[in-house]
Amino acid sequence: MKKFLSSLFSSLIVVVAACSGTAQAQTLPKPLVDAKSWVLLDATSNQVINSDNATLQIEPASLTKIMTAYLVFNALKEKRLDLNQQITVSTRAWKVDASSSKMFIDPATPVNIGDLLFGLIVQSGNDASVALAEAVAGSEDAFVVQMNREAARLGMKATRYANSHGLPSPDNFSTAFDLAILASRLITDHPEYYKTYYSTKSFTYNKITQANRNRLLWLDPTVDGMKTGHTEAAGYCLISSAIRPNGTGQRRLISVVTGTKSDQIRAQESLKLLNWGYLNFDTVKLYDKAQAIETLDVWKGSQGKIKVGFNQDLYVTLPKGSAARLKPALERKDPLVAPIALNSRVGTMKMMLDGKSVAEFPVLALEDVRQASIFGRAWDSIRLLFK
Repeated sequence: MKKFLSSLFSSLIVVVAACSGTAQAQTLPKPLVDAKSWVLLDATSNQVINSDNATLQIEPASLTKIMTAYLVFNALKEKRLDLNQQITVSTRAWKVDASSSKMFIDPATPVNIGDLLFGLIVQSGNDASVALAEAVAGSEDAFVVQMNREAARLGMKATRYANSHGLPSPDNFSTAFDLAILASRLITDHPEYYKTYYSTKSFTYNKITQANRNRLLWLDPTVDGMKTGHTEAAGYCLISSAIRPNGTGQRRLISVVTGTKSDQIRAQESLKLLNWGYLNFDTVKLYDKAQAIETLDVWKGSQGKIKVGFNQDLYVTLPKGSAARLKPALERKDPLVAPIALNSRVGTMKMMLDGKSVAEFPVLALEDVRQASIFGRAWDSIRLLFK
């Protein structure tokens, strides 16, 4: 099921990304953003609202630490680690590039996983990155194998990791698009850990207090994360996320901005993107999880009908004021022949706006349908000949 949901998420974000640019470009121009590449993602609908150079290969710098955190959160969720677990700091973690960001752990003083996560996320400690990698996988090299395996599973097709922290390496690269996928998955898969760590404005360890480098945590109360990055080659990068009211619910946007010229500019351009997305687009709920959107005919089955729909709440992001013109168009995989497994794909739902597709979603079976008896299958075989 975990693998299925991952592939479903990836297909949604890729499909709507391809469609959304066409639909919204007719109504308003792309914002001017002073960055090498950027993406604005509506995490509520899993839809890329707009982007520029989103597949440009970049050095992710400390944005690499989002994958490190994601794998640590996985280990905590699976009870392979515990937040209060004390670990001994290795010499390798302690000696990581002294000129880079550190939380200042020491081999003489054991440190718990919870503090290391604050050091990783708030202080951007490269020493914390290595210590956590070793805690999860035994060594940083083994952890990097897990990072690359997880990137592939999440659909990050243009990403390769060489270390756990993002210090420069020719074998450490990604794209703004891939980083948007990762950021959204971390928030979706680990909401409590995200809430605990990514909105924290400062952390003190070893009597040293360091502030979170994400300026937007102070500038906009709706921003609750996420991560900064900087090297000479990468420039100043920022992944930021905000959650604001959306009708009776809430709506989350994620911006990825890479290659700006300063800390101030990355914050300024990120906030510009978030505001642009909230001001110019609406996110509309289409269907509830497990809601039967249609009942389709089944052939050679123990029952003649099957309910179809989606295994999660479904949303779409549209230019403001256009939701009333949205029309669904179901494309079916006919004939549907049993057996049909729960959550197997039985069609595609296209959302049409002014005659053009703005989003496509896989339609799933909401129930199992077993095969009919040999006589039932034979009868339906005859009927299909005349269909």
